[in-house]
Amino acid sequence: MAKIERSTTETRVLMELNLDGSGKFRGGTGIPFMDHMLQLFTYHGAFNLFVDAQGDLEVDSHHTVEDVGICLGKCIDEALGTREGINRYGAAWIPMDEALAMAVLDISGRPFLSYDVPVTNEKVGTFDVELAEEFFRAVSIHGGLTLHIRLLQGKNSHHIIEAVFKAFGRALKEAAALTGTGIPSTKGLI
Repeated sequence: MAKIERSTTETRVLMELNLDGSGKFRGGTGIPFMDHMLQLFTYHGAFNLFVDAQGDLEVDSHHTVEDVGICLGKCIDEALGTREGINRYGAAWIPMDEALAMAVLDISGRPFLSYDVPVTNEKVGTFDVELAEEFFRAVSIHGGLTLHIRLLQGKNSHHIIEAVFKAFGRALKEAAALTGTGIPSTKGLI
């Protein structure tokens, strides 16, 4: 269980994450499509996530989406604790109609994002699709994750981004699962 609060001149985010949850999402960001994606991530990862985000949405959604990503990364980092016994690696391929997305991650302590998800539309509803990459970059950096996300095929931007968030949830669930004892690294430290 982790709880983070982040306040800036642009946003205020309160977040609680339980990696050993039951797939329940509560709260919101003020960005309906982002809330939908967080709900899918939560459900398919079997996490419990509460988000209360207030941002300068009159400017655009960038600051809010990025700060929600920062908080999620920090919550993941805190919730994982010492990393003892975790699987460490996770991978998922998720279809959503014509779209097929892949997320592969390593809870490595070495933040890195490789994001190759071309989309045909600039927006899904009011959501700027380029913000999905900003979100995952923030999660990767603040969660200490090596994260590779790929679109293998797809045309519909909604389906593509939905498949990405579901794949990330499934991959994180696998990586965070307790499968052994000790730190899963020959270095003895993550």
